[in-house]
Amino acid sequence: MRFYVVNGSPRKNRNTAQLLTKSLEGINDTIKVELPDEKVKMKFFNLYKLKYTGCRSCFACKRINGKHYGHCNIKDDLKPILKGLESADGVVLGSPIYLSDVTGQMRSFYERFIFQYLVYDMEASSLASNRLPVGCIYTMNLTKQQYDESEVPMVLDLFEKGIERIYGKPYSLKVFDTYQFKDYSKYKNEIFNQEHKIKRREEHFPIDLQNAYDLGRSIALDAIERKLNCNI
Repeated sequence: MRFYVVNGSPRKNRNTAQLLTKSLEGINDTIKVELPDEKVKMKFFNLYKLKYTGCRSCFACKRINGKHYGHCNIKDDLKPILKGLESADGVVLGSPIYLSDVTGQMRSFYERFIFQYLVYDMEASSLASNRLPVGCIYTMNLTKQQYDESEVPMVLDLFEKGIERIYGKPYSLKVFDTYQFKDYSKYKNEIFNQEHKIKRREEHFPIDLQNAYDLGRSIALDAIERKLNCNI
């Protein structure tokens, strides 16, 4: 079984990446328990290390009887990842929230991940042959209260509705009030209190990591169920 993790953060080892890594642990541990004889391959991609663009609206994926119908035609670093996802057993996407949305790199990936399978018909059909389970992990500076009072829930709801149309409802984890800097005094940053951030990191981030692990378990169990159903 093959699982992908896609990191939409520019930082390879910080909050988002740590949560994604924990979700992989949840996937791997679950497969080992539920299907001990099954080989598991994990692929972790840092989008900021890749060279690619968002959708170019070439419509090759929509051309009737075209050789690229239902598949993105753009040849760049994202093409082999999208190809691999056509037969993957699950994927977890992770992104910090920048200006009330996922990062630009994640948004560009999302366009390519989704648009190739959209059908412009009255039934809102999908061309995706592999309706793999998808997880979404978001990290942000907002507290839960600030999040609830902001436009971000609407933005992320639209993001996930696009995924749901193609693959099914995604598993979702939102991580609030994250710790950004090792030394807040070095930055123009009066609206955040370092002592509060450190305390929050120490007390709540372990819970966030466990939640990411549990999200990975859910992805794995979903993938196992789909695999077994296909073998019936």
